[in-house]
Amino acid sequence: MATAIRARRTRLAAAVVPSAVLALLVPSAAVPASADGTPVRGSAHMGMGVMTHDGSSGAPGDARAGQTEGVDVASYQGDVAWSKLWSSGVKWAYTKASEGTYYTNPSFSDQYNGSRKVGMIRGAYHFATPDTGTGASQADYFVDHGGGWSDDGTTLPGVLDIEWNPYGDDCYGKSPSAMVTWIRNFLNRYKSRTGRNAVIYTATSWWNTCTKSYGGFGATNPLWVARYASSVGELPAGWSTHTMWQYTSTGELVGDRDRFNGSTDRLKELATG
Repeated sequence: MATAIRARRTRLAAAVVPSAVLALLVPSAAVPASADGTPVRGSAHMGMGVMTHDGSSGAPGDARAGQTEGVDVASYQGDVAWSKLWSSGVKWAYTKASEGTYYTNPSFSDQYNGSRKVGMIRGAYHFATPDTGTGASQADYFVDHGGGWSDDGTTLPGVLDIEWNPYGDDCYGKSPSAMVTWIRNFLNRYKSRTGRNAVIYTATSWWNTCTKSYGGFGATNPLWVARYASSVGELPAGWSTHTMWQYTSTGELVGDRDRFNGSTDRLKELATG
């Protein structure tokens, strides 16, 4: 009898544990889509196209001593367990603030301030849609809806998230030269509004295709590279090193996990400029 009871308990544990683990590894809600499966405008987020276009190749190596763990979040992740993330070693976070000139994250304030309340250094990002407005107008929209910067030692410079178009043509219908011009206009307006150079988040394959390997931003704008693999790999044209790396979309508590390529002291330097 005792043996049978133990066997039943073992079977129950085997059934329960995977679902508990799964709850830690997936986002809290699915990205909304229309009837034909196309994502709803406003639902885009960092790395949305990475798995589709670049895939995933191996688990990332252990973080080096000089790297600092971070996360990025958007509205679909809802309430974030910031205290648990902080306790697990996450020290910085970026929250989606805006998209195009038509969308602001309804959870932005809670997510952005929630990360700061537990001690994290935090920032905001803008999902670019170059087919819906100029670079300058989207930079203004971003700054006006949470993407500004303040010299308080806890605010990271804003991020331009420029990657595959989830709603249509990968390069938003723009030629490489037109795309470079759009990006330049966004960056110039952001700097004129905030005094800081924005970080560029992108994936190497998208960048080299849609800008035709343009290398003119590496000297001024920090790079946040997206690659779900065991190493950062080849960087986009123009950069010899990366500042941040989004290495997975299936991390614990929050799927999108990142590493800052430096210590927390260097992270603070990026915040203060």
